[in-house]
Amino acid sequence: MKRLEVRKTYKLLVGGAFVRTESGRAYPATGERGAFLAHVPLGSRKDVRDAVKAARGAFALWAGRTAYNRGQILYRAAEMLEERSAEFVDAIRRSTGAGAAPARREVATAVDRLVHFAGWADKLGAVLGTVNPVAAPYFNFSAPEPTGVVGVISPESPSLLPLVSRVAAAMVSGNTVVVIGPEKTPIPALLFGEVVGTSDVPSGVVNILSGKKSELVPALATHRDVDAIDEGSGDAKLGALVETEAADRVRRISRPKAVSASDWFLPAKSEGLAALEPFLEIKTTWHPAGV
Repeated sequence: MKRLEVRKTYKLLVGGAFVRTESGRAYPATGERGAFLAHVPLGSRKDVRDAVKAARGAFALWAGRTAYNRGQILYRAAEMLEERSAEFVDAIRRSTGAGAAPARREVATAVDRLVHFAGWADKLGAVLGTVNPVAAPYFNFSAPEPTGVVGVISPESPSLLPLVSRVAAAMVSGNTVVVIGPEKTPIPALLFGEVVGTSDVPSGVVNILSGKKSELVPALATHRDVDAIDEGSGDAKLGALVETEAADRVRRISRPKAVSASDWFLPAKSEGLAALEPFLEIKTTWHPAGV
């Protein structure tokens, strides 16, 4: 008797759990030439609300971790992505039609990007913090703090590297994240959810959704418990909506400096303080000087 193949079931990552969509909907993920690859979750507005709730619930715990510990956790995620690199290369090739060498390069760069931001974890305070001179008997300190719940709208291409880059840049300083992955090539993003969900990242710190951006982005942009949005959709209509809602709610909005697929491989476009600062706030406090 011929054995039936057990096909992979792709799920969302919400609150540390791998879940089907609230509605039970799915849509076909196809390759570059239209070949069917798998049914993937078609997220809904309710899934966005669930993800934001999970991110908000995880924020205090994650922001309260030591910077060194957050760096350790990001490094562990890099280790796990490295271990599954062959699976990610295959997913990128099937989803995008990329050759073996470009796919391997994208996965390797994603691993390196996680390591890069892990190294920033315990340096942010020293680089961005300062003691300010004041004309009074007080100490005046400025220090970087996380913004809160960050919505990341991932670009469509490349399928993995932009998502990993922006998620790592947001979470390393203590933010929690709700991600809307690429609509046309969702499989690498959902696989990255498996890396996050089975690593040391606490539940709810990173939540990854797949589906139609025309449905998910408005739900994320209008949610009152989202503190900042990283708008990388590349869609003018969705971008305008995010801007309008951010203005109405006095919410921070940022955009990646990388604008083309090749830009994501350039450290100057995707690494360093320039990538970290959009997800930070500088808080200042006064303290009486000792007599």
